[in-house]
Amino acid sequence: MEGTAIILLCSCLLSILMFYSAADTISANQTISDGQTIVSARGEFEHQILDTGNLVFRDENEQNFAWQSVDHLVDNVLPGMKFGYDLATGADRYTLPWKNEYDPAPGNYTHRVDKNGYPQIFLWKDSVPCSESSPITRMTLNPTGTSTTYIWNREKKEWTQYLILPVSDCDRYGICGTNGVCNVNKSPRCECMEGFDPKNPEDWAQADWTNGCSRKVQLECGNGDGFLKCAGVKLPDTRWSWYNMNMNLVECKKKCLKDCNCTAYSNTDIRNGGSGCLLWFGGLKDIKGYSEDGQDLYVRMAASELKENRKLGVKKHLQLKIVLVPVLVILTVMISLYLLYAYKTKRRKRAGKVKTLAGQDLDLPLFSFMQIAKATNNFSDNRQLGKGGFGTVYKGILEEGQEVAVKRLSKDSRQGVDEFMNEVSCIAKLQHRNLVMLLGCCIEEGERLLIYEYLPNKSLDYYIFDKNMCRSLNWPKRYNIILGTARGLLYLHQDSRLKIIHRDLKASNILLDHEMNPKISDFGLARTFGESETPSSTTRVVGTHGYMSPEYAFDGLFSVKSDVYSFGVSLLEIIAGKRNRGFDHPDHNLNLIGHVWKRFNECNLLEVVDTVILESSNQHEVFRVIQIGLLCVQEYPEDRPNMSATIMMLTRDDTLPIPKQPGFFAERKNCHETGSSSEAFSLNTVDMSSFAPR
Repeated sequence: MEGTAIILLCSCLLSILMFYSAADTISANQTISDGQTIVSARGEFEHQILDTGNLVFRDENEQNFAWQSVDHLVDNVLPGMKFGYDLATGADRYTLPWKNEYDPAPGNYTHRVDKNGYPQIFLWKDSVPCSESSPITRMTLNPTGTSTTYIWNREKKEWTQYLILPVSDCDRYGICGTNGVCNVNKSPRCECMEGFDPKNPEDWAQADWTNGCSRKVQLECGNGDGFLKCAGVKLPDTRWSWYNMNMNLVECKKKCLKDCNCTAYSNTDIRNGGSGCLLWFGGLKDIKGYSEDGQDLYVRMAASELKENRKLGVKKHLQLKIVLVPVLVILTVMISLYLLYAYKTKRRKRAGKVKTLAGQDLDLPLFSFMQIAKATNNFSDNRQLGKGGFGTVYKGILEEGQEVAVKRLSKDSRQGVDEFMNEVSCIAKLQHRNLVMLLGCCIEEGERLLIYEYLPNKSLDYYIFDKNMCRSLNWPKRYNIILGTARGLLYLHQDSRLKIIHRDLKASNILLDHEMNPKISDFGLARTFGESETPSSTTRVVGTHGYMSPEYAFDGLFSVKSDVYSFGVSLLEIIAGKRNRGFDHPDHNLNLIGHVWKRFNECNLLEVVDTVILESSNQHEVFRVIQIGLLCVQEYPEDRPNMSATIMMLTRDDTLPIPKQPGFFAERKNCHETGSSSEAFSLNTVDMSSFAPR
């Protein structure tokens, strides 16, 4: 069929071209008679069909077309073809089907742009519009008036059907008549806009909507006319409209009110909140309603009609209240009963768990609430040592004079009975110089208290993040805190009876005794495992952002390597004197881990170190510890060392592996050449002397 079309097109060229003597180009709509020719300036023409399907006559200049088929559309629109009205030449380019599939004579349908009013594309049958559309990539108009648009499939090398118009009854032009709205999701398809009634109710009853709708109340220009919003529609036919692309919706409304013939207005462009002004005059035809999307059309109404709509809205609102109030009351009662039942059930379970804990052989003293209240001066504010998410810590003095720290869980604390029991059972039998010692607990109705050894120097964060207190910690003290914390974690992971994963290691949970030795505290989130048990997962991710490893924060997976990551973050904070989360630098927006990684790649670790410890530190040792910290915060857990390997690196001077990219950091180009290794700590070594600035 395509070959036939080309032969016909070529044969037509000799009979429909018109000649201007000495001319070497032909404009659209010009023809030459039989026997006449057109000669190029150089006396020769090239006749060629381009890859785009464009048939051209041209001379040696590839851009100088004497004639091209894209200026003369038939029943196909291909890429590169010009469609629509050319304001410069007056040429009107439109698609025209064959009379039938065997007869190439012009058919009854055309697909063309109507430039009247706001330009739009119509499918016409003779001089009657049938539907609106717009061409996409390729368009075909068949003899039955069906317009098909295609998209070229590069992989299959074929045209893929994209859209056929009309799709439904609502795509037929003006099916609901003037002031009617067509909606394919409703039955019947057509209905009148608010404030309008069918002109001929009998015809509407027979599904003949062509006569459309008329106003219930006629407009009274200047007497309080207003507008009713018709939301989610395809805008009416714009051939008899007026538009301005620079006006906003408020200006558009004022413009319409000033003209008594204006019946509706809308935006021309709904993007970015809407812009432009489009006004209609007279009846509104070819409106289509959508269940989603669409544009807003503001239809002019008489003042009395707007009042009726408001009254109807009030009435509907009242009816809704009458229905909703009893439903809400019943629902509230049911929810209250359920919450009461759930509360009592939870209390019974809590009481059972407390009895279970009290009956366990934990070799742990149980204090009475009165004893603890007396020791803390009835939980006086001046005895308060700190406050966290799970409760408040007070300093207490027992009757025998021993100083203790009392952790009182608030009744609305995020740490429930499970976490309380977990903390008691985890720490009750732990004995290590770098773990805080639990001396006892108090379990009475509504009260949960833990009694710890008292550490006079508070927590690590009190020192390293304060510009004055940080001076109390020189490099030897900070190194001792890092090493002591590592040994405490190693005990939890490897040397205790049960493997314990802390899950919330951070500066505020590292307490300092009178000699500034570190002790890990707060085991409320810890998890215990047997020797043969593997890493676990949870759907309830708890901990502190900035210290959680990527696999735990994103997937709920935790293991001893999760604690290693938290240790690495704490190590870098101790050296830098800055918090990881909330870290600020004028050169970038990275967190502390990202900043250290960036400076490591730039071989400029000196900028990372807290200036307070520069004089008291061994530069090689500090840089080495920073690199160990980066090894601990690597993105993937299998790349991180365990705590045993970490302590070996901290206490020896062996060559260290090169760390890989840390977690929670956008990748940057590394200035070091790295190779591949199946052993996490045997290859990719680096000499720490290269990190001193030159």
